[in-house]
Amino acid sequence: MDSKKEAAIMRVIMYGAEICPDCVEAKEILSKKSDIELDYRNITKSTALLKEFLAYRDHEELFAPVKERGGIGIPFFILEDGRKTFELSEFTEIDEIPSSETVRSCSLDGSRQC
Repeated sequence: MDSKKEAAIMRVIMYGAEICPDCVEAKEILSKKSDIELDYRNITKSTALLKEFLAYRDHEELFAPVKERGGIGIPFFILEDGRKTFELSEFTEIDEIPSSETVRSCSLDGSRQC
Protein backbone atom coordinates (compact mmCIF):
# COMPACT_ATOMS: atom_id res chain seq x y z
CA MET A 1 0.00 0.00 0.00
CA ASP A 2 2.86 2.40 0.77
CA SER A 3 4.37 1.84 -2.70
CA LYS A 4 1.08 2.95 -4.30
CA LYS A 5 1.09 6.05 -2.14
CA GLU A 6 4.70 6.80 -3.08
CA ALA A 7 3.97 6.27 -6.78
CA ALA A 8 1.32 9.01 -6.62
CA ILE A 9 3.82 11.59 -5.38
CA MET A 10 5.48 13.71 -8.05
CA ARG A 11 8.98 14.95 -7.37
CA VAL A 12 9.60 18.52 -8.55
CA ILE A 13 12.79 20.56 -8.47
CA MET A 14 12.08 24.27 -8.28
CA TYR A 15 14.70 26.95 -8.81
CA GLY A 16 13.72 30.28 -7.32
CA ALA A 17 14.64 33.08 -4.97
CA GLU A 18 13.08 34.47 -1.82
CA ILE A 19 13.23 37.95 -3.38
CA CYS A 20 10.94 36.86 -6.25
CA PRO A 21 7.23 37.15 -5.33
CA ASP A 22 6.16 34.52 -7.87
CA CYS A 23 8.74 32.10 -6.48
CA VAL A 24 7.59 32.65 -2.91
CA GLU A 25 3.96 32.07 -3.89
CA ALA A 26 4.76 29.00 -6.04
CA LYS A 27 6.86 27.49 -3.25
CA GLU A 28 4.06 28.05 -0.75
CA ILE A 29 1.46 26.48 -3.06
CA LEU A 30 3.61 23.45 -3.87
CA SER A 31 4.69 22.94 -0.26
CA LYS A 32 1.03 22.50 0.72
CA LYS A 33 0.29 19.87 -1.93
CA SER A 34 0.41 16.34 -0.54
CA ASP A 35 1.04 14.85 -4.00
CA ILE A 36 4.20 16.93 -4.62
CA GLU A 37 7.64 16.34 -3.15
CA LEU A 38 9.32 19.71 -3.60
CA ASP A 39 13.08 20.11 -3.87
CA TYR A 40 13.36 23.90 -3.60
CA ARG A 41 16.67 25.40 -4.70
CA ASN A 42 17.16 29.04 -3.73
CA ILE A 43 19.55 30.48 -6.33
CA THR A 44 20.51 33.35 -4.01
CA LYS A 45 21.57 31.00 -1.20
CA SER A 46 24.89 29.85 -2.66
CA THR A 47 27.13 30.28 -5.66
CA ALA A 48 26.86 26.54 -6.35
CA LEU A 49 23.03 26.73 -6.66
CA LEU A 50 23.28 29.84 -8.82
CA LYS A 51 25.77 28.11 -11.14
CA GLU A 52 23.51 25.05 -11.29
CA PHE A 53 20.58 27.24 -12.38
CA LEU A 54 22.70 29.24 -14.83
CA ALA A 55 23.83 26.02 -16.54
CA TYR A 56 20.16 25.42 -17.44
CA ARG A 57 19.53 29.06 -18.30
CA ASP A 58 22.57 29.29 -20.55
CA HIS A 59 21.93 26.05 -22.45
CA GLU A 60 18.17 25.36 -22.55
CA GLU A 61 16.21 26.75 -25.51
CA LEU A 62 13.23 27.19 -23.16
CA PHE A 63 15.00 30.25 -21.71
CA ALA A 64 15.52 32.07 -25.05
CA PRO A 65 12.33 34.20 -24.86
CA VAL A 66 12.95 34.90 -21.17
CA LYS A 67 16.48 36.16 -21.84
CA GLU A 68 15.28 38.12 -24.88
CA ARG A 69 12.90 40.15 -22.70
CA GLY A 70 15.55 40.58 -19.98
CA GLY A 71 14.02 38.14 -17.49
CA ILE A 72 15.72 35.74 -15.11
CA GLY A 73 13.53 32.67 -15.68
CA ILE A 74 12.28 31.88 -12.20
CA PRO A 75 10.37 30.11 -10.89
CA PHE A 76 11.77 27.27 -13.00
CA PHE A 77 10.57 23.70 -12.52
CA ILE A 78 12.11 20.37 -13.49
CA LEU A 79 9.66 17.49 -13.26
CA GLU A 80 10.68 13.95 -12.40
CA ASP A 81 10.13 12.85 -16.01
CA GLY A 82 12.70 15.44 -17.13
CA ARG A 83 10.27 18.04 -18.47
CA LYS A 84 11.22 21.64 -17.77
CA THR A 85 8.71 24.46 -17.41
CA PHE A 86 7.93 27.84 -15.90
CA GLU A 87 4.22 26.99 -15.56
CA LEU A 88 2.48 25.37 -12.59
CA SER A 89 -0.37 24.43 -14.93
CA GLU A 90 1.88 21.91 -16.68
CA PHE A 91 1.90 19.64 -13.63
CA THR A 92 -0.85 20.85 -11.28
CA GLU A 93 -4.47 21.92 -11.58
CA ILE A 94 -3.37 25.51 -10.90
CA ASP A 95 -3.59 27.73 -13.99
CA GLU A 96 -1.34 30.48 -12.71
CA ILE A 97 0.21 31.84 -9.56
CA PRO A 98 -2.45 34.01 -7.92
CA SER A 99 -1.56 37.68 -7.87
CA SER A 100 -1.45 39.34 -4.52
CA GLU A 101 -3.45 42.49 -3.91
CA THR A 102 -0.33 44.63 -3.87
CA VAL A 103 1.73 44.65 -7.03
CA ARG A 104 5.14 43.24 -6.27
CA SER A 105 7.60 42.44 -8.95
CA CYS A 106 11.09 41.21 -9.53
CA SER A 107 11.15 42.90 -12.93
CA LEU A 108 12.01 46.53 -13.47
CA ASP A 109 8.91 47.26 -15.54
CA GLY A 110 6.45 45.93 -12.93
CA SER A 111 5.21 43.12 -15.18
CA ARG A 112 5.97 40.38 -12.59
CA GLN A 113 8.07 38.63 -15.23
CA CYS A 114 11.08 37.16 -13.51
